[in-house]
Amino acid sequence: QVQLVESGGGLVQPGGSLRLSCAASGFTLDYYAIGWFRQAPGKEREGVSCISSSGGSAYYADSVKGRFTISRDNAKITVYLQMNSLKPEDTAVYYCAATYGTNCPMERSGYDYWGQGTQVTVSS
Repeated sequence: QVQLVESGGGLVQPGGSLRLSCAASGFTLDYYAIGWFRQAPGKEREGVSCISSSGGSAYYADSVKGRFTISRDNAKITVYLQMNSLKPEDTAVYYCAATYGTNCPMERSGYDYWGQGTQVTVSS
């Protein structure tokens, strides 16, 4: 059974950092690209970052470039999203998602499996 479980969310002050984790089970992570998405109240779910199955390519939304870093540890079957210099507008539920193959889509429709999400709140 394919399962993705996010963790690491919480409340942080503006300018602070958080590291989100996405733990995978039930499939071989090596063959899947992993994306991070977020959804703020009243807004559409948007792509934040994606890392290719090999880990050789990473993509970021313009709004997070230079602040967020995606990485993966296939041995630990975990993907990470390091978030620095957080802003109030980063507040959202963050989801990880998996798609089989070498493509690294930033669209929600490109993914087959989703986690349940973890809340990130940036506030003073």
